[in-house]
Amino acid sequence: MNGIATTTRVRSPPNAKSKPANGHFSLSPDPDMLKMKSPPAFPARNLSGYVTDAHFLKWTAADALGVLRHHPLPCAFAVSLLFFMAVEYTLRMIPPMAPPFDLGFAATATLHRLLSARPALNTILAGLNTVFVGMQTTYIIWTWVIEGRPRATISALFMFTCRGILGYATQLPLPQGFLGSGADFPVGNVSFFLFYSGHVAASVIASLDMKRMQRWELAYTFDTLNVLQVIRLLTTRGHYTIDLAVGVGAGMLFDSLAGKYEDSKITTAASLCNGNGNGGLYKSHM
Repeated sequence: MNGIATTTRVRSPPNAKSKPANGHFSLSPDPDMLKMKSPPAFPARNLSGYVTDAHFLKWTAADALGVLRHHPLPCAFAVSLLFFMAVEYTLRMIPPMAPPFDLGFAATATLHRLLSARPALNTILAGLNTVFVGMQTTYIIWTWVIEGRPRATISALFMFTCRGILGYATQLPLPQGFLGSGADFPVGNVSFFLFYSGHVAASVIASLDMKRMQRWELAYTFDTLNVLQVIRLLTTRGHYTIDLAVGVGAGMLFDSLAGKYEDSKITTAASLCNGNGNGGLYKSHM
C-alpha cells in the first residue's frame, strides 16, 4: 500500500525437513529419533565406592572392608542394633502397678534428694528456668516480627501443635517424687503434657536459627542452658528421659519441616507476578 512493498515472513514448521511429499506432517516419530539411545544410567556404586550392580551377594572381602573403613558410623549402628535386640528380648518387663524405670532419674537421684531438702533452692532454679523459657519465646517471636524471618516461629507452631496431639493421645503419669514450684513454667503448678518437652524443643529451634544466622556465641549459650535445663527437669522429675530426648529430636525435625514449608512458599511466590501474592509472611525480594 502507498507504494511500499510488504513482505510476509513465513515461519518454517518444526522438523520441516521431514515433511512428506503429500504436504501433510506426520505425527509418527522421526526414524532418526528412534535410532537415538537413551542416555546411560549413572553407574551404581556400593558403600565402599566401587562400581557394581549393588547386589549384596556379589560383595567381595574388599567391599566389606571398604564399608567398615569408609562408613564406621553405620557399622556402629548395626552393632548397636544387634546389642539392643539382645537387651530388648531378654529384659524383664516392668509390672503394671510398678513405677516406670528411668535411667535419667537414677543418674540424678543425689540431686533430687538435694532439692527435696532445700525447697528454696528448687524455687530459685525454677524461676531461672522460667526466665530461660522467656528468652526462647522472645527470640523465636523476634525473628519473625522484627527481622521478618518466620521459619523459627513456624517451626515452634508446628512443634507445639504436634506436642499437644501426642501429649493428649498418651497421657503419662506424673513421675513419683515430682518437685513442683510456683515459679516454674507453666506458672502455678498447673497441669501439663509430659511427652514431649516443649522447653527443650523450643530451645533447640532457637539455637538452630541462631546458628543459621552465625550467632555462634548466643547459640552456644542456649545449648549450655538447655543442657542445664535437662538436668534440672530430670532432677525435679518434671519430665521422663524420653520426653527430653524426643524434645531434642522434635526441635530438629520441625525446624527442617518449617524450612521446607518456607522454601515451598518462596518458590510459589517467585512464580507469581513479582511475588504480590505471598500471603504477608514474606517480603518480595525480586
